Amino acid sequence: MTQIDTDICIIGAGSGGLSVAAGAVQMGARVVLVEGHKMGGDCLNYGCVPSKALIAAGKAAQAHRDGATLGVQSNEPTLDFATTNDHVHNVIGTIEPNDSVERFRGLGVEVIEEFGEFLSPSELQAGEYRIKARRFVIATGSSPLVPPITGLDDVPFLTNESLFDLKDRPKHLIIIGGGPIGMEMAQAHRRLGSRVTVVEGEKALGKDDPELAEIVLNQLRKEGVSIYEGATVSEVRETSRGVAVVTEEGNVFAGSHLLLAVGRKANVDRLNLEAAEVKTERAGVTVDSQLKTSNRRIYAIGDVAGGMQLTHVAGYHAGVIIKSALFGLPSKAKSDHIPWATYTAPELAQVGLTEEKAREKYGRKLTVVRFPYRENDRAIAEGKTDGLIKVMVANSRPVGVSIAGAQAGELIGMWAMAMANNMKMSAIAATVLPYPTLSEVNKRAAGAYFSPMLFENAKVKGVVRFVQRFLP
Repeated sequence: MTQIDTDICIIGAGSGGLSVAAGAVQMGARVVLVEGHKMGGDCLNYGCVPSKALIAAGKAAQAHRDGATLGVQSNEPTLDFATTNDHVHNVIGTIEPNDSVERFRGLGVEVIEEFGEFLSPSELQAGEYRIKARRFVIATGSSPLVPPITGLDDVPFLTNESLFDLKDRPKHLIIIGGGPIGMEMAQAHRRLGSRVTVVEGEKALGKDDPELAEIVLNQLRKEGVSIYEGATVSEVRETSRGVAVVTEEGNVFAGSHLLLAVGRKANVDRLNLEAAEVKTERAGVTVDSQLKTSNRRIYAIGDVAGGMQLTHVAGYHAGVIIKSALFGLPSKAKSDHIPWATYTAPELAQVGLTEEKAREKYGRKLTVVRFPYRENDRAIAEGKTDGLIKVMVANSRPVGVSIAGAQAGELIGMWAMAMANNMKMSAIAATVLPYPTLSEVNKRAAGAYFSPMLFENAKVKGVVRFVQRFLP
């Protein structure tokens, strides 16, 4: 057994763990990084990166079908799913060196390619190494949740960890789960030539604003994705042609492949957290506002910390704890300024409160302003007029923004910045943006907030008339 003493030991080399390791070692800390699986974690290998590469292929295929209104002859594209799969893995391979063992060892991080298990509140074992650290960071992420559905043990199924290994296009993909992952993969595979059926127990895209989610769902239905909501799966069966999914209502959906996209679970099973005196709950490791666990020497960040399961949240958490772990300064994590996006077409993005939650919190103090894509000149020019932005305003500041439409994931960034920095609506309204761009929907939404104050206010009109009488 080899003994290692270090300042910080990070367990998990996903987005959050790598960010802590890179930042800490370059600031002079001694850093040990423990990873028993793949560097880069879920995002690089099974999540954000491969899914967006597949979505890009679907977008290219759909462009062949959608040109008629622009004077470009439409046609059904010739599809080569194996080449699409190669593209997905080429993208992973291109990004992979940034997250590699070699790069981090080059930075000065001691990388141990083993799974870690706590021996005590201050010691971790990883293979032949026994690591004692001043601070530990649990950054083990999450894995696909496999629900206890009758028959599932006897049926071959896919999760995001196996989906991107398919070399042959699924003939008919059945997806259980209508959240962001399920709907992104539904549209991508439909555009790449698969039949797709989504079975959702509650409401598809149910965490987003229902009005804006419906804009997205309508487009998916228009493209041929079958979406069944309020359909709880009770059983799955293997068939001669693939798999059958049976709901509590007695409906049967048969297809060639089954994808589970019903949520994720925190990766805590291997860690022996009892020995570390770290408490857990159903969602993951229990943390306070500083991301410290019940053992004050140990932090938990990203998916395993039980909050928003997003790559950029893990990166944000890394910045929060570096301040605390390296400099001993108080640092708290917040979530009200964290945006998220679903990369369907049209995209769906959110930051802060939805309209429903904002009305519950602010009541009559809330103003909701809206601006449709159909009144944006760039959207009109590109034929992408299906979309809407809603901004929830209280005390002259945005408290939530919902966007459905082209490039919503890009547009939400301006509002995330505004909310992170406590900016008023006047800051958005005063911003000069290039014309014609989709980003003008943000400015027009801000303008819609001020329009009643300026153009429908009798006092303002009276002042203007008075001033005009005396101007030379």
